[in-house]
Amino acid sequence: MLGALPLGGESRLLGCLLVTARPGTGFDADQRALLELYADQTAAGLEAAAARALPARPEPRTRTGPGLLPRRGGAFVVTVHTGRMEADGSVLDLLGIPPDAFDGNVSTLLEHTVPDDIPALMAIVEPGRVAGDQQLAFRIRRPGGELRWLGLRCRVQTDAGGAPARVLGVVGDASYLRPSVDDVSLVQRLSAALAGATTIRQVSRVVVDALREPLRADRVAVAELEGDRLVVTLLDPPQPDAWPESWRAEWRSEWPDASLHTLPTLEGALREGHVSLWPADTGLEPGLAGIGPGGLAVLPLPAEGRMVGVCLVGWDREHRFGAEERSLLTATAGMVGQALTRAHALDAGHELATMLQRSLLPRKLPDLGGGTAVARYLPATRGLEVGGDWYDVIPLADGHVALVIGDVQGHSAGAATIMGQMRTAIRAYAVEGHPPDVVVAHANRLLVGMETDLFATCCYVDLDMEEGIAWVVRAGHLPPLLRLPDGTTREAAADGGPPLGVLADAEYPMTELNLAPGTLLALVTDGLVESASLPMEEGVRAVRSLLAAADPADPGRVADELLAHNHRRDDDVAVLLLRYDGMRVRPIRARWAVWRLPDAVMHARRFTARTLRSWSADGSVDMALLVVSELVTNAVAHTRGEVRLDLTLAGDRLRIDVNDTSPRAPVRAASTDWEATGGRGLLLVEAVSASWGSLPLGGGKQVWAELTVERTP
Repeated sequence: MLGALPLGGESRLLGCLLVTARPGTGFDADQRALLELYADQTAAGLEAAAARALPARPEPRTRTGPGLLPRRGGAFVVTVHTGRMEADGSVLDLLGIPPDAFDGNVSTLLEHTVPDDIPALMAIVEPGRVAGDQQLAFRIRRPGGELRWLGLRCRVQTDAGGAPARVLGVVGDASYLRPSVDDVSLVQRLSAALAGATTIRQVSRVVVDALREPLRADRVAVAELEGDRLVVTLLDPPQPDAWPESWRAEWRSEWPDASLHTLPTLEGALREGHVSLWPADTGLEPGLAGIGPGGLAVLPLPAEGRMVGVCLVGWDREHRFGAEERSLLTATAGMVGQALTRAHALDAGHELATMLQRSLLPRKLPDLGGGTAVARYLPATRGLEVGGDWYDVIPLADGHVALVIGDVQGHSAGAATIMGQMRTAIRAYAVEGHPPDVVVAHANRLLVGMETDLFATCCYVDLDMEEGIAWVVRAGHLPPLLRLPDGTTREAAADGGPPLGVLADAEYPMTELNLAPGTLLALVTDGLVESASLPMEEGVRAVRSLLAAADPADPGRVADELLAHNHRRDDDVAVLLLRYDGMRVRPIRARWAVWRLPDAVMHARRFTARTLRSWSADGSVDMALLVVSELVTNAVAHTRGEVRLDLTLAGDRLRIDVNDTSPRAPVRAASTDWEATGGRGLLLVEAVSASWGSLPLGGGKQVWAELTVERTP
C-alpha cells in the first residue's frame, strides 16, 4: 500500500511525504488521520531545517534544532468517555514508562506532565472547545528528574451529539523548544508585564514593547478577531503612511478594522493556527507584503480553544528566521492570546461596574447660589467588582446645602447596594430638616439594623451659603481639606465618630468651620490618598500640594488634576469640590405664624402684601396673594397643629413656603366639573407659579411655590 501526503499548506507547499505498508485493504480512517498529523509535524521539522541553513542573526546560535522528520515520535488514541489510552512503544519511551508498567489510563500521562501544562492538555477534550486539528507543546518530567519538551498534534473525533469521543494524536520529541537564556528572560519579562495589563490597549502596548526591539522589527500590529473582521487594537509605528495602502483605506478612526476575506493568506494562517514565517520576496498579497517586505511573522493568538486575535511582525530589510525564533514566537502567542481574552473580559467587567456605580450616583450636581460644586469618580483599575464610594450635594432650606461623601467597605454588588441605600437615607434625613449630627446618627442606626456585616465611612458638611458657616460631622472618614483664598491649605480639625454600622448608639460631634469667599472645600475618599505603596499621610500632603498650586477659578480642572496624579488605583476614587463664593445679593426672609382663626387667611394675605411692598415687589402682589390664599387655606382646612408661612426673596425669585404638621402630601384633583365647590386651588397655584412642590419636613411637610417678581427701582 502507498500513501502520499503534502507537506505544508496551500499557501506554501514544502514537499511530499510517501508512506508504504504491507499489502492490505488500504489505510483506515484512524491511520489516515494519524498520517495527516504526522505530515503536519514533518512539515514543521522541514521548515525548521530550512531555517537552520540560514543564520537568523549576525551571531548564529549553536543549539541544534529538530531533524527533517520528527525524532522519537509515536502515535496514540484516547477514548474520551472511558479515559483509556492506546499508545505505541515510542510514546511510552518518550514518557519514560516501561511498556509492561503502562495501565492504559490518561491519568498516567498527566502524572508525568508538568503541572503548569496540564490545563492545556485537558482543554483539548473539554466540551465546547473542539476545534478540529490542534497542536501544543508541553513538558514532562521523566523518572530520573529530566525535564523534556514534547510536541503534540491531535485530532478530536466527535459522536453524533457533537461531544468529543476519541482523540487521535502523534507525539514527538520537541527538545528544540527548550528556550535559551535570552528567550527565557524575554518571556519572563513579557509574562510579568502581561500580568499587570488590564485593558486591551495595555496588552497590545506590552506586546509591541516586548517584541519590536528584541526582534529589531520595523512594524508590529496587534488585532482582535470579531467574526470575519480584523479589529486593530494597536499599530506601531502609529503613522498611517508607515502601513500599506489597504490599511490606510481602512483607517477610519483610531481603531481601524478590515475584512479577513481581503487578506486570504492571513485568513489561512489563522485557520491553521500555526505561527507562519514568510521570508523576503514571498508572493503575498499587497496588504501583507507591505507590512514586512523583508520578512513577515504572523502569530495567531490562541485562547480557550479558538483564535482570538493575531499579531503581525514585519521587517523592511531581509530577515532570516531561525527555528528558535519560531519557538519564541509560539510561546509568546499563547501568553498574549490568554492576556487579550482576560483584558477583553476586564474591559467588559469594568464597563459594567462603572455603569452600575454611576447609576447609583447623582446624574448631575445642582446649581448653587454662592458657590460651585463639582465631583469626579473613577473605579479601581484592579478587579472587576464595583466599589462603594459615593457623593452627593443636597440643597436644603434657608440657603443651606449639604455636601456628603462616603465609602462602603469592600468591592462587591453588596457594597454598591449598601452605598445606594446610605446615599438615599442621608438625603431623606437631610431634606427632612434634621441637624447634621442627627442625620448621621440616623444613618448609622439604619445600617446597624440592616445586619449586613459591612460598615461605611462618611463625611457630612452642612454649609450656610449666606454666612459661610459650615458644620462638619465625620463618621470614620477623612476630614475636609481647605484651600484658603491666599493659597495656603490645611486639614480641617474636625472631631469624628466611628464608622457607620459599628455601634448603634454612637455619637457624632459637630465641628464649626468659617469659610471666607474664595475658599475651596475638598472632600475625598481614601482611594485618592492611600494605596499599598503610598501611606495616607504622604497622600494627604500630595493632595494639599496640588490644591495649593491649582487655580480655584475652575474647580472642574482642579478635580481633574487631582485624579491625573493617581495612575494605579487599588481602590475607587471619589472627589467632591466646592468653591465658596458667598452670595452677592443675600436673600430677604420674613416669617408669619398662622393662627387658627376664622380670618386666618385674611391676616396671612395682609402680612404678605405688607412684606412685598416693603421689599419693593408690589408689582407681583396679586399673584403672590393668590398662592398664599390657596396654600394657607389647604393647610388650615386639612391639617391640625401649627401652620407657618415663610417668604424668601432672592433676586427676582419669590419663594412662598407653607409648613404644617401633617405628613400627607397635597393631592391635585384629577378632574373638576363646573358644579364643584373645591379642588381648583392647586391648579391655580400651578398656573401662576414658575414651579411648586412639597417635601417632608420634621414629621410634617412643606408646600412651596416660586414666582418671578418685578421689583420697583
